[in-house]
Amino acid sequence: MSKLTIDDLSLAGKKVLIRVDFNVPLKNGVVTDDTRIREALPTIRKVLAEGGLPILMSHAGRPKNGPDPQYSLKPAAGKLAELIGAKVHMASDTVGPDVEALIASAEAGSIVLLENTRFYPGESKNDPELAAKIAKLGDVFINDAFGSAHRAHSSTEGVTHFVQQSGMGYLLQKEVEYLSKVLASPEKPFVAVIGGAKVSDKIGVIEALLPKVDRLLIGGGMTFTFLKAKGVEIGKSLCEEDKLDLAKNLMEAAGDKLVLPVDHLSADAFSNDAQTQVSAPGVPGNWMGLDIGPETISQYQHILTQAKTVVWNGPMGVFEMANFAKGTIAVAEALAAATRNGGLTVVGGGDSVAAISQAELDDDVSHVSTGGGAMLEFLEGITLPGVAALSEK
Repeated sequence: MSKLTIDDLSLAGKKVLIRVDFNVPLKNGVVTDDTRIREALPTIRKVLAEGGLPILMSHAGRPKNGPDPQYSLKPAAGKLAELIGAKVHMASDTVGPDVEALIASAEAGSIVLLENTRFYPGESKNDPELAAKIAKLGDVFINDAFGSAHRAHSSTEGVTHFVQQSGMGYLLQKEVEYLSKVLASPEKPFVAVIGGAKVSDKIGVIEALLPKVDRLLIGGGMTFTFLKAKGVEIGKSLCEEDKLDLAKNLMEAAGDKLVLPVDHLSADAFSNDAQTQVSAPGVPGNWMGLDIGPETISQYQHILTQAKTVVWNGPMGVFEMANFAKGTIAVAEALAAATRNGGLTVVGGGDSVAAISQAELDDDVSHVSTGGGAMLEFLEGITLPGVAALSEK
């Protein structure tokens, strides 16, 4: 770990800028899942305990043209105050004189949360002028937003060029440590489970993991691009016609490492109430495959429970519909079993994380990653700008 961490920084009496990931789901202005806020608490508590002033910043959603009340971080401020039991001052802006005045008047033991960084179009362009204004608000910078570490934005990468020291918060540190372990020294058998709708979204990670893993299990809509490339009938299932050659090449390169479903739960319509049947090896005429079938479930569970290292990204089927969630939940249960057997298990990507929490197994795997895109890029071996820009030890 060549980067400074929060434990290397002197925080007492300092204004500590912390990039968090408070891009949380809201319904009628209320936070419906506070996982990301809870994940940031250890870093915030450490700054408070050392006598520093935590100044938090985050993006939320994708506001189009400047400030938009529906993307305000106010609901996150309320939830944070409730979780941490400290006064949280919500700033009316991200930078500027009003924010500077608020920070200057914030009492010891309180927290300041800046307004949505994406209210400034310069944020996602990594505008140095905006980054300098952000840096002016603090003495030291901590990045604790793994979910945004793959983006070179003003609040993740740009700001580091205008502060004397910057380091990793506890969450970012934990993410990097777990994912590095998976890549650098995985205990064998090492199994990857890659699901989701499109092969094109996961090509990079499949290519990067194939030389390292003993088995790579495929699920989700992308299955049918592989099956069609093998000449198997797929009915009306999802398929990327322009990726058939790529799928064929991946299968040739992988040999028996790449494991495809042997049966499917097929439906006559894209609906939870559709007629269903188990079909094998492909999918007939007017039907579409919406989940892996019972034979595949048992095969995948067997491989996973024997594994000593597992990385999982992407669902096995349309798990948002209860009738097609069985395969995804079965994978979650198999990861929990692998963990109990002494394996290291890492889950990431929005849908996999939602599935593992739906199965109430979040605490039964080694690590649930807070970043989907960031995790994929890390596993692909791509340098994350938000980590690379931090101070060296």
